[in-house]
Amino acid sequence: MIYPHIERRNGELFMEQASLRLIAERFGTPCYVYSRAALNDAWHSYDQAFGARRHRIHYAVKANANLAVLDTLARLGSGFDIVSAGELARVLAVGGAPERIVFSGVGKTAAEMRAAIAAGIGVFNVESPAELERLNDIAGSLSQVARVAIRVNPDVDAQTHPYISTGLTDNKFGVPMPEALALYRRAASLSHLKVAGIACHIGSQITALAPFIDALARVMALVAQLAQEGIEIAHVDAGGGLGIRYQDETPPPVADYVAALCRAIPERYEICIEPGRSICGPAGVLLTRVEYLKDTPTRRFAICDAAMTELIRPALYEAWHAVEVVQTPPASLTAHVYDLVGPVCESADFLATGRHLPLETHALLSIMSAGAYGHVMASNYNARPRPPELVVDGEKVHLARPRETLAALFAEEQLLPTDSP
Repeated sequence: MIYPHIERRNGELFMEQASLRLIAERFGTPCYVYSRAALNDAWHSYDQAFGARRHRIHYAVKANANLAVLDTLARLGSGFDIVSAGELARVLAVGGAPERIVFSGVGKTAAEMRAAIAAGIGVFNVESPAELERLNDIAGSLSQVARVAIRVNPDVDAQTHPYISTGLTDNKFGVPMPEALALYRRAASLSHLKVAGIACHIGSQITALAPFIDALARVMALVAQLAQEGIEIAHVDAGGGLGIRYQDETPPPVADYVAALCRAIPERYEICIEPGRSICGPAGVLLTRVEYLKDTPTRRFAICDAAMTELIRPALYEAWHAVEVVQTPPASLTAHVYDLVGPVCESADFLATGRHLPLETHALLSIMSAGAYGHVMASNYNARPRPPELVVDGEKVHLARPRETLAALFAEEQLLPTDSP
């Protein structure tokens, strides 16, 4: 097993000191289960790798926004990277320090800007000239000065899936490098903005150091130009994107990644990073049961009670997740090659394909590395209630979010008036 704080004991999977079988029996399936120890260890691996070097870790809330997860990281002293007013509200709800919040994203609304300024967030990562002007106007209307960093787009290929690549010129994110200097000049001239840093984020699930190093070389060249014009910055935000192992990927160790950042960025600048997946991805699993085994002339299907509504990554990115049978089956049970699918009425509804597994009806399965982009991307398609989220802390299992009820799915909907034709 390569998953932190998950091991097989007497033929049964445990997370920390808790049996995944007993969790499924108590809370039902499907359900998401996260290890608090794994979250702690992942965050500390970044923090300790920096040593005495000035740094800030801003957890990317979009990866997993459950309040218990955010609370766990806030207690460690983490900052947060947000992309919406909803994520801002979640961070504030767990007592996250506003000054350690970075607001990223290409489509910040005026209302979101006002809320973030009122909360006293640390910095806005600005991604377009229009956003810069809007932020200055709104800060002025509030008699405030907003701290900004411009997210530059270095046109570096992150060598990842095109849907999660963000650093090329044809991506919607950031300001093209040739335009960044002029935008910094404009930012420095505006009375309700203060230039604080520079930001760069080239993608997600990156498994090599070279793209990070290449991007930072271009960023630091721009920083040198800014210094020549008297525009001094305090921090360099290197973004996030460090990948994890789902199948046979070999991402660099966190210590090597941090060392590369420290070499690329001079010590006079504080380094900021925005890890998300690498903190919460390996910490979580999605538990699901096999409802039916179905054979066709060409395939064998294991129809599960989880679906693309609970884990959309396979349907969206053709992403691969390991699958473990929670209880080791009897030796007499023959393994076959199965496609694991859900009950949703879409042919794209699959969790895994071509898996050689010994399965039987009602078998309990664990979809591994599902702590990131699981529940946050879940939906109610086919009127399916979203599953509960649980956090394991040693022997204890905390219900972090209850299973959504059927009644809750339409509780706020209204029928037409009775006199309507």
